[in-house]
Amino acid sequence: MEKSNDSSEYGFILVGFSDRPKLEMVLFIVNFTLYSVAVLGNSAIILVCILDSRLHTPMYFFLANLSFLDLCFSTSCVPQMLVNLWGPDKTISYAGCVVQLFSFLSVGGVECLLLAVMAYDRYAAVCRPLYYTVIMHPQLCLRLVAVAWGTISWVSGFSNSVLQSTLTLQMPLCGHKEVDHFFCEVPALLRLSCVDTTANEAELFFISVLFLLIPVTLILISYAFIVQAVLRIQSVEGRRKAFGTCGSHLIVVSLFYGTAIYMYLQPPSPASKDRGKMVSLFYGIITPMLNPLIYTLRNKDVKGPFKSLIAKIFLI
Repeated sequence: MEKSNDSSEYGFILVGFSDRPKLEMVLFIVNFTLYSVAVLGNSAIILVCILDSRLHTPMYFFLANLSFLDLCFSTSCVPQMLVNLWGPDKTISYAGCVVQLFSFLSVGGVECLLLAVMAYDRYAAVCRPLYYTVIMHPQLCLRLVAVAWGTISWVSGFSNSVLQSTLTLQMPLCGHKEVDHFFCEVPALLRLSCVDTTANEAELFFISVLFLLIPVTLILISYAFIVQAVLRIQSVEGRRKAFGTCGSHLIVVSLFYGTAIYMYLQPPSPASKDRGKMVSLFYGIITPMLNPLIYTLRNKDVKGPFKSLIAKIFLI
């Protein structure tokens, strides 16, 4: 009984950078600004893709879904983090930690698969341009989103989050309640346990390979075919247009998967605690904030309607 988990009664303390209060205030201001930009940018992308009939195409259909996922992803952890950074109270209830961990893992798993679906869309656009509208017909787009959002992905994402949340939160903590992180994340919670966590780390590694490396492999295969197709294009303008079609997606994939793989597929190390916090901040708030900027700055089709919508919002 000494090793019982009593966190369900008292909750957890999210330490973050509480030993450096001046840094906390700076982080609050920066993260509040970034989160506001992320919410505004992703909401604008969704509205633009819905309201502008010129953007009723497969690419922007997937982009609207990605923006909604980014909103859910950042909202699952950032508001609680801002509350903890603002004041002296760093506590989070057990139920709050469960909800945060579950939603973060679920949405993250779905986003991994959606980015792979978007890579297939880019493959069809570049490698099969004459048949693109035939291949990416509305029914197929809905099925692909169903894979990423619905029956397959939500079930797999749901199972992943339930499994990891249950295994992590049921570990004996021996009274340890201080989570050396900004929010409830599996690697940080594993460090609280007073028993051997090798099995949990092996399970986390296996799930991470399933949700990170397999989609990345499919994306890389898609882009290998895309590069071959682009190199066969004779005109420089044609090549530039083809690379421009895929550039935004490739940047987003690199940011999201690069930081997630660094966080979940590297061996646990006490020296990497602070680095892990900053990496979590990057894919939890900076990546969702950058995605709308990446797609609008590099895409003329979105840039015009996006600017018009932002102007209307501020004029109102």
